[in-house]
Amino acid sequence: MASVSDTVASPFRGFTLREWQQHYRSAPDSLRTTLSLVLASLSETDTAWIYLATAEQLEAQITRLETLRDQAEGSLSALPLFGVPFAVKDNMDIAGWPTTAACPAFAYTADADATVIANLKAKGAVVIGKTNLDQFATGLVGTRSPYGAVRNTFNPEYVSGGSSSGSASVLARGLVAFSLGTDTAGSGRVPAGFNNIVGLKPTKGWLSNTGVVPACRLNDTVSIFALTVADAQIVAHAAGGYDAADAYSRKNPHTAPVALPAQPRIAVPDRLEFFGDTQAEAAFNQALDHLRHHGVTLEPIDFTPFRELAEQLYYGAWVAERTVAVGEIFEESPEAMDPVVRGIVANGVNYTACDAWRAEYLRAELARKIHLALEGFDALVVPTSPTIRTQEELVQEPVLYNSQFGIYTNFTNLADLSALALPAGLRADGLPAGITLIAPAWHDDALANFGRQWQRSLSLPLGATGFTMKPEEFMTATPVNAACVRVAVVGAHLTGMPLNFQLTSRHAVRVEQTTTAATYKLYALANTTPPKPGLVRAEGGSTIIVELWDIPLARFGEFVAEIPAPLGIGSLELADGRIVKGFICEPWAISGATDITAFGGWRSYLHSLNSSPVKS
Repeated sequence: MASVSDTVASPFRGFTLREWQQHYRSAPDSLRTTLSLVLASLSETDTAWIYLATAEQLEAQITRLETLRDQAEGSLSALPLFGVPFAVKDNMDIAGWPTTAACPAFAYTADADATVIANLKAKGAVVIGKTNLDQFATGLVGTRSPYGAVRNTFNPEYVSGGSSSGSASVLARGLVAFSLGTDTAGSGRVPAGFNNIVGLKPTKGWLSNTGVVPACRLNDTVSIFALTVADAQIVAHAAGGYDAADAYSRKNPHTAPVALPAQPRIAVPDRLEFFGDTQAEAAFNQALDHLRHHGVTLEPIDFTPFRELAEQLYYGAWVAERTVAVGEIFEESPEAMDPVVRGIVANGVNYTACDAWRAEYLRAELARKIHLALEGFDALVVPTSPTIRTQEELVQEPVLYNSQFGIYTNFTNLADLSALALPAGLRADGLPAGITLIAPAWHDDALANFGRQWQRSLSLPLGATGFTMKPEEFMTATPVNAACVRVAVVGAHLTGMPLNFQLTSRHAVRVEQTTTAATYKLYALANTTPPKPGLVRAEGGSTIIVELWDIPLARFGEFVAEIPAPLGIGSLELADGRIVKGFICEPWAISGATDITAFGGWRSYLHSLNSSPVKS
C-alpha cells in the first residue's frame, strides 16, 4: 500500500465513466500504470478510508481483468466499466479483504465478494478501497466511527452525513469514479445532499444484499454515489439483478415507466420543516421554482403519514432489527461499540414480539396511505435533509440532530419506494443543498431519466471537484432500456390522438418525434374507427413522421393484443438507422386505401382535411 509520503496528485481526479472509457480507448495498455497511479494518490490518514488495496490485491484484480479482456478478444463492449476504480462502504465483503462495519472488534476477512461487488467486477470495475461509516450503518451523521469522523467536503467544520460518509466523501472529491453505500434510513441520500453528489437509492431487492453486513434486513439497500445521474444509472444496472441467495432479492416486474412525462406532476409536502435553517429553506424554494420553470406541476399533499412512518424507524419496535443485526458483539462485548450506536441498539431489547407485530401492522397501514397519497403523481420531491449541523453541534446533540436529518428519508424503505438524491446548488454559506425525488418501487429509471434532465438544466459543479459536466456528457441519446419496448407510432396513437390513452394508461412515456427511413408509404385506411393510417415498406417511399414511445416490458403484450387487423407490430427502420418496433399494415388493406405519403405524416393529412374549403 502506498505510504502517505508517497501520495501523488492523480490526473484522473473527477473522471466520469465516459472519461474513463475515453481514456482506455486512447491508452489501451495503460491499465496497470493508471490504477497504480490512482492508488498512489490516496492517503491512509484520510479518515474517509478504512482500508486501501495493497499492491498485491490491486494486481490480482488487474490480472483477472486482463483475462476478461483477452476472452473478449480486446473488445470492451462487454466490459463497460473496464478499469474504472470504485470505493466500497466497509460493511460489504470483498474476498480476502477485511470487513469491519467500523467496529475493529467485529472485523473478519471475507471469503467471497458480495454479489454486487462480483457483478461490478464482471463488468470490469476495480475496487480501490473500503470506506468509513457510522458504525454498523447506524446514523446519518458520519461521526460515529472509531476510525474518525468524516468531514464535509465543502466545509470541514460540518458533518459529511452518514452512514455512508466515506463513500460520499471520496466520490465528491473525485478520487474514484463511483462508490457504493448502503441505505436503510437515508444513508445513501443524506451524504449525497451534504456533498453535492448524486445518490441513487434503488428499489429494495434490486441490488443483492448477499455479502453485506445487515443493519435492518427488511429495509437495507445497497446504494450508488456518482458525480452524474447517468453514471449512477449505469452502475446500478451493472450491479443489480435477482440473486436467489438473498432471501429479500426480487425480480423486476417490468411494469413501471422508465421515464417521467415531459410535463410531470410532482407532489410536495404541505408542511415543510427546516428546524430554523433559513438557508436550507431558501435553497429548497429556489429548487421548486426551477422545477416549475421547466414545466413541472407541483401540488401539495398531506405529509402526515410520511412523517409518522419516518418516526417508526428509530422510535418504535423497528429498532430491534438493529439489535438482531449486531448480535454477538452487543451481547458479549458492548464496550467495543460506539457509545451512541450502543445506546440505540440497546433500545431494541425493550420491545416484545407483540410490539414488533403491532409495528408491522402500523407500517403497512401508513405505507398504504402513502401509496394512495402518491396516486396520480409522477413523484414526490422533498429536501434531501432539512438542515445540516457542525461537527461540534453533533457532539452536543448526537441523537436529536441525527433524527432531524432523517425526516425526509426514514420512511422511504419502510414504504417500499425508490429515491434519487440530486444536487440543487450551493447555499449562501457555500454548503451544498439537495433535493430528493421519491416514487413507487421500480420507478428507478424514471427518476434517473428526470434526474439527467435536472442535472443538465443546472450545470452545477461535480461534487467538490471544481469541475462541471462537459457538453458531450449531455449528447448521448436516450438509451433503450431493457425494462421497456420502444415503439414507433404513426397514427391514432400519436400524442393527443384518440388511442393515445392505450399508451399512457400503461405508463408508456414519449421519447421523441423522428422519421422513418425513406422507404415507407403511408395510407389512409378505409372504414376504420377511429380513422387510422397504414404504414407499408415499399419502393418509391419517403420519410414518415413517427413518435417513439417506451412501453414497460410487461405491458407490451396487452398493448399489442388491442391492435386490430390489418394493423400489427413489426420492426421499423428509422432515418438514423435505428431499428425499433412499430406499426405496420398488411398489404391486402392497401387496395382500398388512399395514398397520403406526400403529406409526410398523419397529422398533416388530418390538417388538410380540416382545412379543406366547404363545397356548397
